[in-house]
Amino acid sequence: MKQRDLKYSCLIAVLYFGMNVNAQVTPKDSVQKEQKIEEVVLIGYGSQKKENVTGSIGTVSAKDLADKPNANPLSSIQGKLAGVNITNSGTPGGSPKVDIRGVGSLSGNTVFIVDGMITTDISYLSSQDIESMSVLKDPSSLAIFGAQAANGAVIIKTKTGKGKPVYSFNSYLGIKKVTNIPKMVNSDQYIELYNEKLINDTGSTTGSINRSQFPADTDWYKEIFRTSIINSNDFSATGSLGKLNYYASLGYLQDEGNLAAGRGINSGSGFNRFNSKLNLSYKITDNITIGDNFSFSKMRTDVAQNPVLTSFIAPPIFSPMNPATGDYQYFNGYSIANPRAMLDLYRSQIRQERLLNNVWGELKFLQDFTFRISYSNDNYSPSQYEYTPTLTYVPVANQVASTLVTRNFRNRNYVWDNTINWKKSLGNHNFDVLAGFSRTRTSLSQDYVSAKNVHYDGTNGSLNVANGTDLVYISGVDRSDLNINQDQQRIQSFFGRINYDYKGKYLVNASIRRDASSQVSVDRSRTFPAISAGWVISKEDFMSNQNVFNLLKLRASYGELGNPNIGRGYTANTSLIAGGAYFGNTGYPAQTIDQFINPNIGWETTTGRDVGLEMALFNNKLKIDAAYYDKDSKNVVYGVNQGTVSGAANWNNFVTNAYSFNNRGFEVSVNYNTKISDNIGLGVYGNFTSLKNEITSVYGGSYLETGASLFGNSIVRLQSGQSVGSYYGYQVTGVFQTDAEAAASGQPGAKAGWFKFEDQDGNGVIDTRDKKFLGSPIPKGTYGFGVNVNVYDFDIAVDFQGVFGNKIYNYNREQRYGNETWDLDMYNNRWHGAGTSNTNSMITSNQSIILPNSFYVEDGSYIRLRNIQVGYNLPKEFAKALSITKLRLYLSAQNPWTSFKYSGFSPEITNSDRVQMGIDNNVYPISAIYTIGMNLTF
Repeated sequence: MKQRDLKYSCLIAVLYFGMNVNAQVTPKDSVQKEQKIEEVVLIGYGSQKKENVTGSIGTVSAKDLADKPNANPLSSIQGKLAGVNITNSGTPGGSPKVDIRGVGSLSGNTVFIVDGMITTDISYLSSQDIESMSVLKDPSSLAIFGAQAANGAVIIKTKTGKGKPVYSFNSYLGIKKVTNIPKMVNSDQYIELYNEKLINDTGSTTGSINRSQFPADTDWYKEIFRTSIINSNDFSATGSLGKLNYYASLGYLQDEGNLAAGRGINSGSGFNRFNSKLNLSYKITDNITIGDNFSFSKMRTDVAQNPVLTSFIAPPIFSPMNPATGDYQYFNGYSIANPRAMLDLYRSQIRQERLLNNVWGELKFLQDFTFRISYSNDNYSPSQYEYTPTLTYVPVANQVASTLVTRNFRNRNYVWDNTINWKKSLGNHNFDVLAGFSRTRTSLSQDYVSAKNVHYDGTNGSLNVANGTDLVYISGVDRSDLNINQDQQRIQSFFGRINYDYKGKYLVNASIRRDASSQVSVDRSRTFPAISAGWVISKEDFMSNQNVFNLLKLRASYGELGNPNIGRGYTANTSLIAGGAYFGNTGYPAQTIDQFINPNIGWETTTGRDVGLEMALFNNKLKIDAAYYDKDSKNVVYGVNQGTVSGAANWNNFVTNAYSFNNRGFEVSVNYNTKISDNIGLGVYGNFTSLKNEITSVYGGSYLETGASLFGNSIVRLQSGQSVGSYYGYQVTGVFQTDAEAAASGQPGAKAGWFKFEDQDGNGVIDTRDKKFLGSPIPKGTYGFGVNVNVYDFDIAVDFQGVFGNKIYNYNREQRYGNETWDLDMYNNRWHGAGTSNTNSMITSNQSIILPNSFYVEDGSYIRLRNIQVGYNLPKEFAKALSITKLRLYLSAQNPWTSFKYSGFSPEITNSDRVQMGIDNNVYPISAIYTIGMNLTF
């Protein structure tokens, strides 16, 4: 029996015996109990009662994360929190993008504080190990983390143990399927359009093609995609042994990916992860407790050469394999790769072991004081190889030797925190005072080795650079041309916070943090203050006789943050000039600086304001949280156009503290939970966030044209008054119907069938001065809503999520160089004679058609059924008869339905570059996932 079959057989066996873990809905016997428990939320370096919190903090519980088929826990909370926009990656194991109340910076990422360890990547962490999350949204909540939190912070607490031993097993098995695949033309339609293009471009049928020459009819998407398997199994044990509390877990996740692996030498796009967790705490005395939070994971990611774009443009008239030779088909006369060959003949893999360990100790003294020390290590060393054999599907004259590139990374990070906390009540005055010192260091180094003529025999062991020729080894230096980075960052901080309340009615929180960063060469230390206040109106005497509000609270906050994450690689770049220096009549090699650099790049800063209203009504059944936020990011580091400077290679991309932008909007969340009867419970939630993002200033009043481009025509323009990432090009007002109309337009070279560009300046001539902003990738609004119901032993939960007001630039569709194929919409709606179309252009290879323009800008709004799950809890008497505590079986569907207008796979676009966040350029598609799962507690 194959190993994979064995795993699935084991899963089916466990399904037979049953299981149970945290359901998505509130268990029917716990609704009233939960309403009586004071809600506590995680804040920086501690926790606080929810009703005393004066900042804006979103909370996520374990049940929001459980039983979702996601490798990264963040994917499971998409649409769950107001003010938090999560964009998922379709790539197996890929990390989603998290934007908290807009775009805070153009560099850096949201940080995660996991049991005291600060990291930007939680792909190692299983959702089953998480007890709770707090998402800090306003600068007053974030300011206690200072320089670490300019892009937002999420505090994660993993599970701990107490009491008698409890064992849990959680498992699911599912299938993944790519949905909403774009419809492309078939071979007959392609040949018709190809021949039509010849006439449009040359006025002649010379070179036309027919089916007898090209009998194939290939659906390239069917060639590269498959339905795949995802499987997860987690086991945990929790409890106490005397004074020792423990939580231990083991887990394994496998996601095969939807790219059709298994042919040639490719390794597909799969991801698998083994993870382990051990949390210990030991109470030495009543005043001294020590503990350790340990995580170890092993991950493997298969990195296929993504053929999604190539499959979009590859003509259907070619077969994947040459029927005469059995080799990969070469597309003679086309500058397009064979998608099947691309997928098969490239092999890349990333292997990573990651160890995180947090050792801590806590001492209580003088009755009201607590000293805590925590030291966290995060060590991981990914290794990657990239192998490209001799490509036999290109002409012999273009074939090159096989290449093997290996990269070995070393990441060594630590966080050392020391805090002292004083909690004291003096009559009606309650104080919680914190002071602390923190030191962090992150270091990255990389070794790069490449070789040619390495032969792959089917085993990874053969992929050894020692077996090749032309060896290149680089270590200890930065090489942007080879994507090699070496860096070390250090931050040292002092911080303090005071939480005060009077009778629980009047609340004040004030904090200050001073950070010193090695990344900044000037003004190295900065101070970041914050203050927030709250008024619990419901505790006033005049509210004592009402029975509607359990909580009515007003809050307001102000805070400042800094981001030193600007990189130190802005060193002078030089070029070698042969014969650049002359002594006598002899020229000698010389170097010249060919880029302008700013050695005095300083801090980015963020200031934010927040006003909120919280309500709990009708015995805490209905909870409403509404807020207005206003956040300014200043001195943001990025490139800017310096067109007046000559002689420098980077005249159009001078990196400095160049930009400022503002994010503001409203957010509201509503939750309603009630128990209709002893056996029926109902929960409903909804949230909505509006956002207006605007660049408020640019260095020197300039701008930057950047991002993806064709023939030097960039798509994105950063300019004051516009949103970050806004598209810039020509506004299409229709299609020229006659040559006479085109000739009178002032549009150079235009003829019937071309796009008609709007004359923005009204001077009768169409040129670059007629470009305009065509839309923003940033949503004007995001929302999520859902319902969960439990009826006796059954439960059902349904979650929806969506965005609106954003635009997508369909760069896949624009990338045309000659004989690429077309989608079915272009075939059906193209211009092919006067009156035939006023929306789609003629079929042509002319570059004027693919200038950046509004035709390629599409609506990115969507509403998605994010998750639906139906569960069954085995009655207690049956569970008891089987000597187990709880059993639950469930069926779920993730992303089974999405309503959108975009012509691509999915309107959910993830790009690593924040400036290009809405450009669809070979993006791996989102999949629908259908799972059967079970939980067992005993």
